[in-house]
Amino acid sequence: MIARGRGWLAVRLAAATLVAAAGCTPGPVVATASSLPPRPTAAASAVPQGPGSAAAAMKALCVAPTISRGRMPPGATPPEIARVEHDVERVRDLTYERPLDVTAITRSEMNRRLTGAFDASYPRRLWDRRSRAWQAIGVIPGGSSIRDAILRYQTGQVVGFYDPDTGELVYVGTTHLDVVSEFILAHELTHAIDDQHFDLTRLDRLVTSCRDENEEAALGAVEGSAQYFATQVLLRFPGVLAPSRPPGGQPVVPTVDVPPFIQELELWPYTAGQAFITALQAKGGIPAVNRAIRHLPVSTEQVIHPERYPNDLPIAVDVPDLGSKLGSGWRDLDVEQIGEEWLKAMLALRLDANAAARAAAGWGPLPGVVRRIPHRRRAEDRLGYAGRCDRVRRRGRRMDREGTGRAGVRRVARRERSRGRVRRGRGHPDDAAGRARLTTL
Repeated sequence: MIARGRGWLAVRLAAATLVAAAGCTPGPVVATASSLPPRPTAAASAVPQGPGSAAAAMKALCVAPTISRGRMPPGATPPEIARVEHDVERVRDLTYERPLDVTAITRSEMNRRLTGAFDASYPRRLWDRRSRAWQAIGVIPGGSSIRDAILRYQTGQVVGFYDPDTGELVYVGTTHLDVVSEFILAHELTHAIDDQHFDLTRLDRLVTSCRDENEEAALGAVEGSAQYFATQVLLRFPGVLAPSRPPGGQPVVPTVDVPPFIQELELWPYTAGQAFITALQAKGGIPAVNRAIRHLPVSTEQVIHPERYPNDLPIAVDVPDLGSKLGSGWRDLDVEQIGEEWLKAMLALRLDANAAARAAAGWGPLPGVVRRIPHRRRAEDRLGYAGRCDRVRRRGRRMDREGTGRAGVRRVARRERSRGRVRRGRGHPDDAAGRARLTTL
């Protein structure tokens, strides 16, 4: 995993080796071919930036995590770790440009580090607002906290991280490697060698500008590379390793208290990312993988459908400022950039996995806006989305979808329905904070 905040990137490039590494079965992930025909190449379009645009609101509401700087001085490298470094160089077909600071730690020490960096990595002001928005949409239960869920997930699952901003690499285990700890170490060492050649601190710019969909797509390539090449290390250089045991000698903590939607988003860069890198390597070898790390994917759609990387670029959409139409007192609660993976995970809460994947396929990044107005004893959260589905249909046409958020403004609703353009749906039935309406053209 890559870490976040201490750098943010470190916690992020860690919250990944987690279960995927601890429960790893050596062997490559086979990328499944997309069931959709390739989409015609599209030129990237400019995102509306003016006053009242979703991009302007997102910039105003963005609260960036704290990014630490300064390189850690490298220490002496134990022989077993040096051996894995050499194995990573061979499967990655790259060499380390400078020594690394590699430290084996206990599970309790890992949890202490993650907890200590958490507030800087996940600013409360942003994530508390987003928790209310996600409750209104219905992807997490009422009263849930995204921050609390992510912290529970990370302290139970993360088994290693690499911080591109400081060069620090830690993993749960000892210098006497078993299969699991070797996989974890190889995963983080792949991050380090990718960083030295392709500069993974570029992801900092995505997170500090709250470009969530672009960040998730980039993580798919970065974590996918680490998963793929760590697996190759075990396959090509099995050696004689100690019997496997839980990282740090302690079992991985179950994630029963983490909402399924958050679990899916946290694991996605590892699973879909490995399939993405596997597909690129099968088609173009190491040069194709290097190209993807040098020119990171810009949408989760590109990662899910490798044949659409790199030419299938997002089409700009916008959610206009509807405050004047909704009434006095409305203000932006949250603006979040979302894409195919986010929509698929949301739909999978109500549909089977295949149906959710088919419904979400083809969506590029789009902004979601939640506006809130106090209403006596409770708040009423209202949701608007604008998006464009660029999936090619059987007749060769494109299906466009966009929505405007309103709830209770009957005049506007009647006018839109009279045009035959609006369908309505309800938010999470357990949402105690308010009601939601998701409208889609």
